[in-house]
Amino acid sequence: MAGSVLFRVRLHGDPRIDDVARRGLSLSNAYAASPVCSPSRASLLSGKYPARVGVTQYIGGHTVGRLADVPYFRELPQNEFSLARALKAGGYRTWHVGKWHLGEKLCWPENHGFDVNIGGCDLGHPPSYWSPYGIPNLPDGPDGEYLTDRLTDEAVRLIKEPGDEPFFLNLWHYAVHTPIQAPADLVAKYERKAADMRRVVEPLEAGEHFPTWEKSDERVMRRTIQSHPGYAAMIENLDTNVGRVIDALAEAGTLDNTVVIFTSDNGGLSTAEGSPTTNLPLAEGKGWMADGGVRVPFIVTWPKGELAGGWSESMLTSPDLYPTLLTVAGLDQRPEQHIDGSDVLDHWKAGRGDRGPVFWHYPHYSNQGDAGVRRPRRCTEARPLL
Repeated sequence: MAGSVLFRVRLHGDPRIDDVARRGLSLSNAYAASPVCSPSRASLLSGKYPARVGVTQYIGGHTVGRLADVPYFRELPQNEFSLARALKAGGYRTWHVGKWHLGEKLCWPENHGFDVNIGGCDLGHPPSYWSPYGIPNLPDGPDGEYLTDRLTDEAVRLIKEPGDEPFFLNLWHYAVHTPIQAPADLVAKYERKAADMRRVVEPLEAGEHFPTWEKSDERVMRRTIQSHPGYAAMIENLDTNVGRVIDALAEAGTLDNTVVIFTSDNGGLSTAEGSPTTNLPLAEGKGWMADGGVRVPFIVTWPKGELAGGWSESMLTSPDLYPTLLTVAGLDQRPEQHIDGSDVLDHWKAGRGDRGPVFWHYPHYSNQGDAGVRRPRRCTEARPLL
């Protein structure tokens, strides 16, 4: 295996992403370990459920309603032997590019096994998608440079670096997190489309009041159609940049022997903060313990790995990536670390398989309207989209 690339974004059927899906296996029952970002990221890197790691809320989050909030770790603990550390110990070059949001400086990627860290810090979203970015460990580019383009430039540069050792590229784009900012020409393209849609249906529906004290005067706003021009423009730009990474792997001669994984850390933002997307027919979205909040796209390609193609209904959750990628890399398992993850490589090769039940524990009010605090959830079987 010459390298592995992880993408953390939301799928919206764009051409280059569709091309990745056509060449690989797509899981219709893949689940993030949490409906918000930091816990899912901690789970992927540790091979453990968020409740076991202790990172159960997005770091920095604090909400109070009828019930008090509960404490949680505000960093990925340094005693977790991360996936990057395991791959590095196995001879891999380890690179992180993009969002981190797993603690302050002592817990940044370079202190969790990554040789290179570009843009990964304690920020949950960029102050700006336009340079100057305000990201402490990403030097600003020319005024007006777009962040998603820049991060892809950095990833492509790393892919093209000479070296015989395999690599692990952890590419976690900030897009499509708020603030919703995108190139003007793409926004204009989708503004024209949105204008036509709004003549047919009102895109937002006002719902119940938020259950948290600080937002009790606000209502949950549910988007019912994909009609947000800025969000659509961010997706198209991101899709283009996914294609740029694939092209760089092809040009470097490593694409056939590289595992490419495309997934997300939570569902789309559909009920708050402008509600820029919808996850229908799935219920709700980011911040909710419903399928719209935790059911995510998942595509995996590995031409030389003899993976099944098309669609699979087998289940997967974030901690499964740790043991699975160790198997892909030909490295020994670390069962004392990835205690909640299951090695699902055989499922990817067969196109089916049973990894057993999946669990969630999100003991907080969300920032997006869910009031289901202290409600564990267990899912034992794949469920159809409709």
